[in-house]
Amino acid sequence: MAHTHLLTEPVEPVGGWRKSVLRVERALIKMVEIPAALLVLAEVVVLFVGVVMRYFVHQPIVWSDELASVLFIWLAMLGSVVALQRGEHMRMTALVGALPLPKRAVLETLAVAAPLIFLVAMFHPSLEYAEDEMFVTLPALDVPNTWKAAALPVGLALMGIVAMLKLARNANPMQVAGVVAFLAALTAVGILGTPFLKTLGNINLVIFFVGLVAAGVFAGVPIAFSFGLATLAYLSFTTNAPLTVVVGRMDEGMSHLILLSVPLFVFLGMLIEMTGMARAMVGFLASLLGHVRGGLSYVLIGAMYLVSGISGSKAADMAAVTPVLFPEMIKRGAKPGDLVALLAATGAQTETIPPSLVLITIGSVTGVSIAALFAGGLMPAVVLGVMLCILVRWRYRNEDLSGVRRASSKEILRALAIAVPAIALPFVIRAAVMEGIATATEVSTIGIVYSVVVGLLIYRQFDFKRLMPMLTATAALSGAILLIIGAATGMAWALTQSGFSQELARVMGGLPGGAATFMVVSIIAFIILGSVLEGIPAIVLFGPLLFPIARSMGIHEVHYAMVVILSMGLGLFAPPFGVGYYCATAIGGVSPDAGMKPIVGYMVALLIGLALVAAVPWFSIGFLP
Repeated sequence: MAHTHLLTEPVEPVGGWRKSVLRVERALIKMVEIPAALLVLAEVVVLFVGVVMRYFVHQPIVWSDELASVLFIWLAMLGSVVALQRGEHMRMTALVGALPLPKRAVLETLAVAAPLIFLVAMFHPSLEYAEDEMFVTLPALDVPNTWKAAALPVGLALMGIVAMLKLARNANPMQVAGVVAFLAALTAVGILGTPFLKTLGNINLVIFFVGLVAAGVFAGVPIAFSFGLATLAYLSFTTNAPLTVVVGRMDEGMSHLILLSVPLFVFLGMLIEMTGMARAMVGFLASLLGHVRGGLSYVLIGAMYLVSGISGSKAADMAAVTPVLFPEMIKRGAKPGDLVALLAATGAQTETIPPSLVLITIGSVTGVSIAALFAGGLMPAVVLGVMLCILVRWRYRNEDLSGVRRASSKEILRALAIAVPAIALPFVIRAAVMEGIATATEVSTIGIVYSVVVGLLIYRQFDFKRLMPMLTATAALSGAILLIIGAATGMAWALTQSGFSQELARVMGGLPGGAATFMVVSIIAFIILGSVLEGIPAIVLFGPLLFPIARSMGIHEVHYAMVVILSMGLGLFAPPFGVGYYCATAIGGVSPDAGMKPIVGYMVALLIGLALVAAVPWFSIGFLP
């Protein structure tokens, strides 16, 4: 996942009343950060205790999953508040960043003011929804569902307050007035044009879900709020549907039990970096391959494959591997631009490796077996990795290794002994889920406890001072991801109600060439969607629509999932729009311009690998049980 910051630095020096606003904002966010971090910890404890009682004591706690789901929705909403204050909601800034400073400042103001409209408009419907849930009882806990649903109005209200404080603290008053006037004018046009819009039928889908979403995304408005505003405008101006329905769909989208593993795998990714487990794995691979031409590039590809088998977050994977490898690779004469290009390419290559958050999301919204997705994701990543290795071999065929010493057998065995506790973890995670021993959520809690024990007792590397910031960062990233899933679920519902899904099925089913053409069109579409929207929102929107079509054409759902995920990964990590590419350059500390040329070759290699995976279903389904 990648993000960029919205109005996190003041436009002008903070002083006078702005300083007072800043103090209020910091006090408020501290009051949110602490419970958000504690909720992450509570999720780990509740779920791990549930696993222990179920599998070891054989006395399951019937209310553990229900309590975890209540805590989870609160974690998602409070995490969204923290993400908004930190500017960590996912957005596309390629066009905004290219503009002159005055125009960029206006769009940065819009990126905070536009979400404020959504938050204000949805607050009352969310309050009504929470009140209605009073009549629904959670069976195991025997309490009203309002305890869970209340997270939505509380989160929306807190995000609204944070947005107002950010505008007051950072933005130029004239800019704020201009942006507010522009948004008010757009709203007035929608209200006055309602009778006309209602006569347009499905043309409104293009106006709101293509035009308005594209305008918001390209203007730098966070993706979740671009989706939310488009859905809000469509329902308000063209239908009579109550907005409480959207709140209900958002709640439903964020409440899938499978998604409980999202914050846990994000936290696990941070733990393996902090405890030194990632460094141990990289050290072993470097001892094996460091002496061959392009050896450390092979190590980077292999390390990303291994680390991706523990963490669900691409940013965490890259951050764990980069500090260990980049300094040595630069010392050997590698160009920084080539390194970040390869780092971004490996990010795309490893998107299908379990426990990828995109895999978990696909399982959540399409009903495809998580165990099957975990089993099917390993070989496609190997195919793309081989393509990258072939290109690395050619690019580094003349590398000077005169100053590089080959590790002895004794050193390799020592590095292996050190790395074994770390290398074992991804295999344990995959095996437990694929063999049906435990769910992805249960395995993530076991992985966290395992990492803590290994960090404390084996690697003796566990910085307790970093624990609270890591928990808070986990809450923020999880909140950003889950709000996108919630908003995309609401938008997908609106699309489905309009009859769009039936029309899409008719058009896609009528393509000449049948399944082959459908696969090619899907690849192109998801590369574009991955570049503009990132993987998770694209999957939530189009997964429920396209997977049934693929199934009707005889394409295995796991095979289709792998092709879709790799296509989105290609778009996500490809410049100039892919935010994953800019995340890689930020982690590598390299200018984005430096990697533009070398990444072209890596993207071509990945595209060839993707074509192979699409053409040969065995790579995806050959190892399914």
